[in-house]
Amino acid sequence: MSSWFKRKEKGIQTATEEKKDTPKGLWYKSPTGKIVESEDLAKNFYVSPEDDYHVRIGSKEYFEILFDDNKFKELDAKLSSKDPLRFVDTKKYSERLKAAEQKTKLKDAVRTAVGKSQGKELVIACMDFSFIGGSMGSVVGEKISRAIDHAKKKKVPFVMISKSGGARMMEAALSLMQLAKTSAKLAQLADAKIPYISLCTDPTTGGTTASYAMLGDINIAEPGALIGFAGPRVVKDTVGKDLPEGFQTSEFLKEHGFLDFISHRRDLKKKINQYIDLIMNQPMRS
Repeated sequence: MSSWFKRKEKGIQTATEEKKDTPKGLWYKSPTGKIVESEDLAKNFYVSPEDDYHVRIGSKEYFEILFDDNKFKELDAKLSSKDPLRFVDTKKYSERLKAAEQKTKLKDAVRTAVGKSQGKELVIACMDFSFIGGSMGSVVGEKISRAIDHAKKKKVPFVMISKSGGARMMEAALSLMQLAKTSAKLAQLADAKIPYISLCTDPTTGGTTASYAMLGDINIAEPGALIGFAGPRVVKDTVGKDLPEGFQTSEFLKEHGFLDFISHRRDLKKKINQYIDLIMNQPMRS
């Protein structure tokens, strides 16, 4: 039986029942309106080739970019948050944790791992914004602290990739304690003369910026990343003045001395390792 939907006069021959929906995620549209195939986007380090827009990615993608052949050993992979304060807003915190874990397949907002990058051992901690906005709770602070301890014990450079909305309000003071905890651990790493590279990605805000994200021996960022403590609207309301153009972008922060350099994502692996070699006074790797 032939289909009623055959518009031969316009060159459309496909029957309705034969039509297929375009697979979800096959195309990506950047904020500037540029459209790119998802496969091409992945090959280009998740950067839109037409407008150079750096798409937000997580630990899975950063580990692929930075570790040789994507080979690494994850540290403290099963560590997960509890609900010590029995916090409730529109829903229970315990329910939010469960929902976030099911949706993202992550245990919390940071993953830590050790592996080789350009042939040398490296410890990387990378935050995932998809897990409750990359918020920093007790587990995030603990996993970063343990990763720093591992780097110190093995005398291996440490890289922190930040992507966060700030401290996790559902853990209140317990979350704020992680600022001091991680900062103290980084001071110990510095005393041991082990390099620490901090990479700020979009967005890096709140308590994350107020602690480990800005304490690197070298502080770097991706192009166009939002980096700050409070959001632009809050800052504007507080100071009562219009903010400069590009306020809180990585370019603005570099111009005002808060960052050492900005790196395109395709150059991250090479740049990070070059600066580690520079800090450790080793021959530069190509």
